[in-house]
Amino acid sequence: MKTIDDFNFENKKALIRVDFNVPLNENFEVTDDTRIQAAKPTIIKVLEDGGSAILMSHLGRPKGVQDEFSLRHIVDKVADILGVQVKYVANCVGQEAEDAVSALNSGEVLLLENLRFHPNETSGDAVFAEQLSKLGDIYVNDAFGTAHRAHASTTIVAQFFPEQKCFGSLLAKEIESIDKVLRSGEKPVTAVLGGSKVSSKITIIENILDKIDHLIIGGGMTYTFIKALGGQIGDSICEDDKQELALEILRKAKEKGVEVHLPVDVLGADAFDNNASTKVVAVNTIPDGWQGLDVGPETMKNFHDVILKSKTILWNGPLGVFEMENFAKGTITLGHSIAEATANGAFSLVGGGDSVAAVKQFGFGTKVSYVSTGGGAMLESLEGKTLPGIAAIENE
Repeated sequence: MKTIDDFNFENKKALIRVDFNVPLNENFEVTDDTRIQAAKPTIIKVLEDGGSAILMSHLGRPKGVQDEFSLRHIVDKVADILGVQVKYVANCVGQEAEDAVSALNSGEVLLLENLRFHPNETSGDAVFAEQLSKLGDIYVNDAFGTAHRAHASTTIVAQFFPEQKCFGSLLAKEIESIDKVLRSGEKPVTAVLGGSKVSSKITIIENILDKIDHLIIGGGMTYTFIKALGGQIGDSICEDDKQELALEILRKAKEKGVEVHLPVDVLGADAFDNNASTKVVAVNTIPDGWQGLDVGPETMKNFHDVILKSKTILWNGPLGVFEMENFAKGTITLGHSIAEATANGAFSLVGGGDSVAAVKQFGFGTKVSYVSTGGGAMLESLEGKTLPGIAAIENE
């Protein structure tokens, strides 16, 4: 795996694909700068070598040129985080961009305008990719969040740098972290899969069953499994057409020697409402008119014991409706368990939108080994798919 550490950027222009698709408020201020912070080590390495950095990114899903999606809004925030002045050019290809790059000195940073102002970006147009390639001597992909897209800037452009291309430090860390879970992780390996639907996790489960020792299932998909096993789930969320699939997963897990851990009790509610009446009930005897919205205390204890015995942990999806304060305890308790296991030497990877949101919300970000920056890319990696943005760097 070629990374930025394999290159010296002295007097070189690094064309870096970053993921600055950050949320902005109505005043165009960045409300979460995680992705900019994540790109900092790669950019600083280039500058400290004596090179210059040309940053390209998308922001949102613009239809043509729309000022609300202009990267000019984030220039000051990027400069603040990097601690250096950041120049900006109002296009990402063409004469204006090429002139701005020509004027760039070693140690300087240039932010190009939103790539998606050009439809050729998302269509993976080779001519557009070639125009981008003229702006740098070395291509660096550090945008894991878009590595599953065969776009011009994430994949196609790499072919114009047959030898001079590499992964940035963020993307390299993402690859290494997923590899630890899927291939090289110390056993026992435990996967915690939450979320509402079995159907959205089936390909992940099928791909990881050969690699894990324990599978903890939580969230809304619990009830599809419990109903398939003959339990009463009241009004809980359920994919009735996936019950046979749930039983097949349990059969396959047993064949492969994977221990599956389902909730044994839940916090039931008489409405999908934070202020609903609640009671703890066995997971397979939820009364009609009630629904499970979080795991119960006995389940939390069981899951804690499994997590503490684990040496490698993947967490994808919450255990309950954590967005409602009264149904967040199971997810928070799981976070504490994973943090404790990590402190004891386990490797823990958190990925997937809701679990990442939970980790941030409840302050576990620094207490786990790694929090993935790419939702869709992370899920496709766990499904065993080859991401085009990664393949483009690895293919010489």
